[in-house]
Amino acid sequence: MRLVDKKAIVTGGARGIGRGIVEAFLSEGASVLTCGRGPAPDDLPKDCVWMTADVSSAEDMERLAAAAGTLDILVNNAGVQVERTVMDSTDADWDLVIGVNCKGVFNACRAALPRMRTGGSIINIGSVSGQAADPGMALYNASKAFVHGLTRSIAVDHGPEVRCNAICPGWIETGMLDAGFELASNPEAARQDALLRHATRRFGRPEDIAAIAVWLASDEAGFATGQLFTVDGGMTAASPINPGIF
Repeated sequence: MRLVDKKAIVTGGARGIGRGIVEAFLSEGASVLTCGRGPAPDDLPKDCVWMTADVSSAEDMERLAAAAGTLDILVNNAGVQVERTVMDSTDADWDLVIGVNCKGVFNACRAALPRMRTGGSIINIGSVSGQAADPGMALYNASKAFVHGLTRSIAVDHGPEVRCNAICPGWIETGMLDAGFELASNPEAARQDALLRHATRRFGRPEDIAAIAVWLASDEAGFATGQLFTVDGGMTAASPINPGIF
């Protein structure tokens, strides 16, 4: 119970990584407020509070932070992905991806920071795609690089009162992963090739990311700030050579 008496906001907690973090925080004793653009999902944990809110709206994030009151933890998880190159991307794609993935993180941090207790922790969900570009996802890759840069700035500007770190997941079993493989001419072959590039020989699960989020939110991580924590099953540790050919 590492998060007893801590109050947390987790954006985008309806499903996927966000839901995994919500459930892990609750199991560690935190009180959790989460949000999404639609109504509360039917299977939302009963101890979790839901608010319908859009992270790209500064007014919604101010309302969310005000509802939480004094705050210990903010997890910026809400994100969207568009599978297009620069030439294929539209203004609407820009507004969606940058509005949620960039402006949304900025909005939530700006609203939460004045309400955070000393020793508070901000955890941004970045991506390995912000460090090495995935093909056909130009706006998504760029948006995650922005998250990484903002993470460092918040750590520098608002320490020692608040710590700020980013988790950079690799390929996690969510709808976003499936959408990425659909770009391939042979999605199943692409999936199998990708698995062989993981030292763990599996893709990640939301609970893998939730585990490090719990640590970063806890007092155990009191000396960790301004860092990008890659959690990708060893994918980016390997050379581009597919180990399955040996």
